[in-house]
Amino acid sequence: MIEFLQGIFLYDENSPLIFTKMFFWIFFAVVLFGYSFICNRPKLRSLYLFLASLFFYYKSSGFFFILLVVNIILNYFIGNAIHRSEKEGRRTTYLVLSVFINLFILSYFKYTFFFVDAFNSMFGTHLVATNYLAGLSNMLVGTQFNLSEIFLPVGISFYTFQTMSYTIDIYRRKLGPVKNIIDFGFYVSFFPQLVAGPIVRASEFVPQIYQKYSLTRYEFGSAVFMILKGLVKKIMIGDYIAVNFIDRVFTNPDMYTGFESLMAMFGYSLQLYCDFSGYTDIAIGVALLMGFRLSKNFNSPYKSKNCSEFWTRWHISLSSWLKDYLYIPLGGNRKATIGTYLNFGFILLVIMLMASSWIVTVAILAFALVLFLLIRFVPSVADGIKSNINRLITMLLGGMWHGSSWNFLVWGGLNGVGLIFDKYWQKIFMNFIRVLNTFLFITVTWVFFRSQDFDTAIAMFRNVFTNFHFEYVPAVIVAYYKVFLLMAFGYLTHWFSGRLKDKWRDKFIDMPHWIHAVVVLVVIFAVYQSICSDMQAFIYFQF
Repeated sequence: MIEFLQGIFLYDENSPLIFTKMFFWIFFAVVLFGYSFICNRPKLRSLYLFLASLFFYYKSSGFFFILLVVNIILNYFIGNAIHRSEKEGRRTTYLVLSVFINLFILSYFKYTFFFVDAFNSMFGTHLVATNYLAGLSNMLVGTQFNLSEIFLPVGISFYTFQTMSYTIDIYRRKLGPVKNIIDFGFYVSFFPQLVAGPIVRASEFVPQIYQKYSLTRYEFGSAVFMILKGLVKKIMIGDYIAVNFIDRVFTNPDMYTGFESLMAMFGYSLQLYCDFSGYTDIAIGVALLMGFRLSKNFNSPYKSKNCSEFWTRWHISLSSWLKDYLYIPLGGNRKATIGTYLNFGFILLVIMLMASSWIVTVAILAFALVLFLLIRFVPSVADGIKSNINRLITMLLGGMWHGSSWNFLVWGGLNGVGLIFDKYWQKIFMNFIRVLNTFLFITVTWVFFRSQDFDTAIAMFRNVFTNFHFEYVPAVIVAYYKVFLLMAFGYLTHWFSGRLKDKWRDKFIDMPHWIHAVVVLVVIFAVYQSICSDMQAFIYFQF
């Protein structure tokens, strides 16, 4: 009995609480049952869901739920201080403090080892990174964390951006502070979107906290449809093609033909979409059942005609966050600000540290000098260079948000270059060719995103061009026919018109509830029959 209760209430690093596990749905059913009694009492509702969300995060990330609580407390009081301050200098000081604290904590967990290793390589030192927070935990609560390892808390990138947008919007006078710390804690930690998004703006979510609970029949059907669609995307398509094909090829591409490498690239584009959009579909559906409306995070991104359109359709909450809180403040497509030069200098410094080469350092400094001279003495190209630098900075920092490696930096840089060359996409008069070009370009960038290191990414491309072996293609198709059929099904449904997809959804919603129940049982049975190994964690949990 004790072991059973420990399994329910204690964190198990080998079994985090995720949407695809039955335990989550039992947890959600219990939460929903209790919620039904207090859903129209806003204060009690906020407290109830805040505590449920903290439990969810504890089961997902263990001791790091304390870090989430600290983040909530600090940003709540700083937000209030910004709102109360009348002097602009004091308001700015509080904002800088909030941004510094948030980015320092995020950088500590994401980039400590990277900067220490890069510094040691560059200057021949022997500095050692130490996890002081783990040491504090071991001392205070008796945990056994390894001080030489720094684990990334689940969802830290997402809730950090949420709290930053809250204090920034208060500073901009676009938003007033929440009424109390419980409401703020509930906003930051709301469990459906806590660990992998979508990134929720306070201006969109906080007003809902004070509204009465409401859920129409149409919304109920839509929520169930979204949850089922998310499970099918994640488990039946994403996990299956990953476990049975994609992961094998990316792990050791030299063991496979170029055709298999190429199909793994196309497969990963689909897997990543199914995995991440599947998560957000489930998150949106679960939140809607509790009366909270989250914004759409994906909109058929592989239909895009250029890179700019792609980033208005893919991970919309992140791309819009980067646009509103980074790209536009840098000057957007009109000018360069002091932030442009500071961020560009920071990125160049990071590249120099990663390269660990004085030759690369000199080349980068020469490149920066050439750009400066062009901006200073050639007015006809200055504005174009400034706007392109802003685009490049935004995507490079977006890449670094995902992780500290050459792969993510190259991925971000390629997407930045894609945005810069969007105007050439526009000259292609056939929409089909523009969509195909964009899809192929994005697929190439995903190879760097997926590969375990830069050498693996290069090996994938080399394989395609030097080891294709057309004579083996029929045998490969026969060997992986189930995977390829699922890929074909996934892409075909993705490229269906939005009107047709809405028609399917509305037909499901209009069905009687007993048919809903039957469909749910059939889909769940089919989904869990397709599981071929242990549940795969959502890809974006690592960010």
